[in-house]
Parts: sequence; C-alpha cells; structure tokens
Amino acid sequence: MMSDQDNASPKQGVSLRLKALHKHYGPLHVLDGIDIEVHEREILTVLGPSGCGKTTLLRIVNGLISYDKGEVLFKGEQVMRPRPEMAMVFQNFGLFPWKRLHQNIGYGLRIQRRSPMEIDKIVAHYINLVGLNGFEENFPAELSGGMQQRAGLARALAVQPELLLMDEPFGALDAITREQLQDELLKINEAEPKTMIFITHSIDEALLLGDRVVLMTPRPGRIRFQLETGFGRRRDLEAIRRSSHFQALRHYLWEALRNPTAEPGPIPQFSGNVEGSIRDDIRAIRK
Repeated sequence: MMSDQDNASPKQGVSLRLKALHKHYGPLHVLDGIDIEVHEREILTVLGPSGCGKTTLLRIVNGLISYDKGEVLFKGEQVMRPRPEMAMVFQNFGLFPWKRLHQNIGYGLRIQRRSPMEIDKIVAHYINLVGLNGFEENFPAELSGGMQQRAGLARALAVQPELLLMDEPFGALDAITREQLQDELLKINEAEPKTMIFITHSIDEALLLGDRVVLMTPRPGRIRFQLETGFGRRRDLEAIRRSSHFQALRHYLWEALRNPTAEPGPIPQFSGNVEGSIRDDIRAIRK
C-alpha cells in the first residue's frame, strides 16, 4: 500500500533560480524583477493574463532571448544560451511538415550527433511512451492535433532533458484531448521524472498539473503570489476536480485574475492530509 510519504510531491534541491529578472522590448517593460526558485522534479505552473510576459520568461530560461538585468541560474550556472539539459514544447507543435514522425522525434538527437542505432532505439522508446506506435512513417499533416502534440512532447523527451519547458502545449487542443494529454503528461512524468515549468492560461490546468502555481501580474510581469496545490503525485485528476480543495483554490485564483489590482486575501489553507480529504469528498458525492 502506498504511503502518504511515497505519494508526496518532491522537495529537493534548487534546479533553477531567477533573481531580480528584468526584460524590455524597446520602451515596453515586459518583466519587472522576477524572483523564482524551481526545485528538482517539481512541476511549476505559471498563470497570468495575456501579455504579462509568460512566454518571454520561458524563452529567457531556455536561453533563446537575452534579458536586461538580473540572473538566470541553472544548477548554479548562468544561462546565456540554449543548454542541452533543457527542452521546450511549443503550443503550435513545431513539427517539420516534410519530415516523418520518427524523423521529427529524432531531430534533436541528430543535432547532438548520436549514432543512428542509438537514435532508432531512443525514438522507438518515446514513440511507445506517448502512444504513437504504428504512425512512425506518417507526416504531421496526417496526424490529429493531439497526435502532433504527443510527437512534440516525444521530441522534447527524446533528448532526455533535466528541465522541460512547456509553453501552453495543450492550448490549441479540444477539451477532451486536452484532458487526456494532461493525464498522460503526469503518467509520463511518473515514469521519467523531470523538473518542469508549464505555462498556461487555464486555472484548472495550472492546479491539476502543478505542485506549485505562480500567478503573474499584468504587464510589466511580476510575481503576484504563489501557492502550493498539495495534490501530491500519482494524481486522480477526476477526483481532484470534484474536491472542495480544488474548488476553493480555483475560486481564489479566479478572483485574483478577475481583480488584478485588489489584495487577494489569504490563500485557502487545508489542515490534515489533502489527498485523504479528496477521497472523503468523492465518497460524499457518490452517496
């Protein structure tokens, strides 16, 4: 039987540290003094209104764009350019339309100059992990949106990153596919744990996937507050959705987003074991 200790979210060393980070695009002040620490194997979800700098923040972390002031430290080292320990998954899938599925997934490995035999072995593993067996020779145009996003995820995972950066990867998908991929992402992360930063506009998604949720202000983006979800690992997403804990946190975040200049008040607190209270809620609903 699994103990609460086994099921708890990890609290390990700091993987990524952002310190007093500022970014301008000409006269436009995009990020204003961002301070965040992300722990190893933590899933940090970032929520905020459109235009607050979420994607800019992710691209800075990945070394794709520069910043004006502050520090970005990955495992204690300054990030100045893209690093092989990081991989990014984009909202628009980012697949090459002229390459077949297995070629798209193996692209990063070829950039790393892995041997053909090694590439074939790794690509086959991740095609199986994301459930795309039988579609290896298909082009992206022959795949559904959900399948293309699975392929984008497999391509990022194939380079075996320590830090996975996800920029609204499920935002363009229909509701059913989105929920399916949320569940699959957590299962994949159980099998091969990563540190993850996940950008989203969805309150539900931020809570369901995140160990911790960071809420940003409208531009210039600052960290307004952050909260622990308390849902632990090996989550039953349907049970969480039905729980009073989830509903209270969801209402709190909605009110904070709806009133960006108002004081949000104290974050809802829950005594005792959160997962036990979720099970109690479900039993009460089913009676």
